[in-house]
Amino acid sequence: MKSDVKKHASDCLVAYGVDTFGDRWTLLVLRDMMLYGKCRYGEFLCCEEQIATNVLAQRLKHLEREGIISKARDPENRRSYIYSLTDKGLDLAPVLLEIIRWSSRHLEMNARRRRLLKRIETDRDGILADIRAHRAILTAP
Repeated sequence: MKSDVKKHASDCLVAYGVDTFGDRWTLLVLRDMMLYGKCRYGEFLCCEEQIATNVLAQRLKHLEREGIISKARDPENRRSYIYSLTDKGLDLAPVLLEIIRWSSRHLEMNARRRRLLKRIETDRDGILADIRAHRAILTAP
């Protein structure tokens, strides 16, 4: 389903992408969902970048409003929610992998980064399948 372009500042496709998923915290939430399999509010708070609670709540609402993620009651704890990537959100997985590839060319590589990059370059389809199946690619640092 295509979004109404009129609700965005311009009809530029790049601007639409930036408006939808282009800020730092939104991309890091998507990273945590796709690579680490995070799906609960408390799990997102445990990222090494230390997102503030108000910023996290704002980004989750934005992603839900944009149709990138969905929210459902946690069957194990009815007071909390589980967040899942929608098909629209899963469509961003190749974008995230390309950001990782670009970053690898401009950032010093440690062993962990090299392993991830090697898997992206040798098993891209496998990584995308794992993301679609909501399987964590990495363990949290």
